[in-house]
Amino acid sequence: MKRVAVLMGGWSAEREVSIVSGGECVRALKSMGYSVDAIDVTRDLPTLLASLDPAPDVAFNALHGRGGEDGTIQALLELLRIPYTHSGVLASALAMDKPAAKLIFAAAGLPLADGVVVDRSRLGPADPMPRPFVVKPINEGSSVGVRIVRCGDNEWLREIESWTYGDRVMVERYVPGREITAAVMGDRALGVLEIRPAHGTLYDYAAKYAPGGSVHVMPAPMHPVAYETAMDVALRAHRALGCRGVTRADFRYDDTQGEPGRLVLLEINTQPGMTPTSLVPEIAAHAGLSFNDLVRWMVENAACDS
Repeated sequence: MKRVAVLMGGWSAEREVSIVSGGECVRALKSMGYSVDAIDVTRDLPTLLASLDPAPDVAFNALHGRGGEDGTIQALLELLRIPYTHSGVLASALAMDKPAAKLIFAAAGLPLADGVVVDRSRLGPADPMPRPFVVKPINEGSSVGVRIVRCGDNEWLREIESWTYGDRVMVERYVPGREITAAVMGDRALGVLEIRPAHGTLYDYAAKYAPGGSVHVMPAPMHPVAYETAMDVALRAHRALGCRGVTRADFRYDDTQGEPGRLVLLEINTQPGMTPTSLVPEIAAHAGLSFNDLVRWMVENAACDS
């Protein structure tokens, strides 16, 4: 069996989630007989290079967030000629940069929320668009830093003063309705799931990873036309960015005026979580793929871009 190096940890705001994802994948790979090295990735490049010498047959990228999801680790693995799971350098970088990804999605004719990128200093004096709107970092995952600003909400003005996610902020029009996500594996969409946060309407970091933070409904109870549209848009977004491996497309589904409602693509995640509360393994299970099946497929389809 192949020797697999599972890369986890990293230095982003999603470090702890990555460690959990990586641990689950290590256990699955070992249970299938793979030779596995678990590597806690830090900014110490010499140590990382030493841990990858001799080179493994495959690097399983279980990193989340900046450094592991934005093309950085992918570029290193390309230089080392080590095949790796998930998307390549360019697709990863584009997906992580939300404004860049939206430009490509728009060119592909995909349904998007109206949005602007503004300097953080402009958010205090005046609203960039009518409320309600959503404020989010341009290059974080797992809903880190995401905030809905509603009418009468002035607390966020104090919060933005201590914003730690860079000087550029993405602001998008809030889309009412439901939280929907679809998984893509290779050249096919696997299914669509609805997420119902236990508290409030925002599928934030706590809702994603805290036990009981959200309820997942699989398959998503939505009009068949809307369900098929979500599958189609997820696959088109995957292809538009040049992704490979497994991705997850996140949507808002506005059914407030009845069904079939309006689907709005929010973003593509090129490094979906593999934790006990993660969405892609649940969608895959409904499609007949166990967690081990999913992990094995990722390893056997690992590649370098060039």
